[in-house]
Amino acid sequence: MTTRVGLAVNPTSGKGRGASEGARAAEVLRARGIDVVELVGADAADLVLRVRAALDPDVGGGLDALVVVGGDGMVHIGTNAVAGTPTPLGVVAAGTGNDTARGLGLPIHDPDAAARVVVAALAAGSTRAVDAARVTSTAGPRMPGADPAGTDGPRWFAGVLGAGFDAVVNERANRMRRPKGRRRYDLAIALELPVFTARDYGLCLDGVRHDTGAMLVAVANGQAYGGGMRVCPDALFDDGLLDVLVVEPISRLEFLRIFPRVFKGTHVTHPSVRIERAARVEISSPGIVGYADGERLMPLPVAIECVPAALRLLAPVPPG
Repeated sequence: MTTRVGLAVNPTSGKGRGASEGARAAEVLRARGIDVVELVGADAADLVLRVRAALDPDVGGGLDALVVVGGDGMVHIGTNAVAGTPTPLGVVAAGTGNDTARGLGLPIHDPDAAARVVVAALAAGSTRAVDAARVTSTAGPRMPGADPAGTDGPRWFAGVLGAGFDAVVNERANRMRRPKGRRRYDLAIALELPVFTARDYGLCLDGVRHDTGAMLVAVANGQAYGGGMRVCPDALFDDGLLDVLVVEPISRLEFLRIFPRVFKGTHVTHPSVRIERAARVEISSPGIVGYADGERLMPLPVAIECVPAALRLLAPVPPG
């Protein structure tokens, strides 16, 4: 029987590389006798609908696997589509950051190699089991305009959820029309930093309450986000735990001094930085909207649960 694979593409990923790398991945898969169903939407919300329809046996005929082409946002869409189901997920990393793919040891900007990884896993009938984080709101209905990969029920993320200064900057950047691309985010940082102050957080880690003030709180299944910021450098995708980073209240100047160290993961040695681990995290803070895998998720308060082996990844199982 022919293997049927959905290939979901973000054509704008990596400044347009998504379209070309998606086309090349499709060529490689078809050359190996795989039936490729190309899924391209007018926007993220339309793509989500197309992916859901393709996965539904009664609507799109169902898929043996889903492969996403793009950056962390596409991994986010794929995770929300198949987490907790038997459908395996493949990744052709074609975005700008690609933090999740890099953390999983997958090829970056090499569609031939990425497609061969998918083909080999399908041929062997083997997948790598990795954890995913399931998020539920604890404050009633979700905010209108939340991440289109979500539903009215729980949502998922594969990498990192930010819920502090990073999330506030994302909110400001999303309200801005100019400039385009990375410069908009940089401008949002410059505008937000002079007025940002530590927030009060309610944290509950595996049932133990930790109320604290913080500049930044991040809940991580993977190590990095934001294009190489190793916010939780010891996080593992398959340990059944979430790493929770807390940057305690410090001056803006000290915050700026620490920030560059996050790219090497050495910020964790600062006395105002701590990392805890838990299987279930509840987090609240007034006015904060959580961002996961770089995508707008939902406003706090939320409960986040690490679900072991929730994702079946089309990738080699690491040795040991």
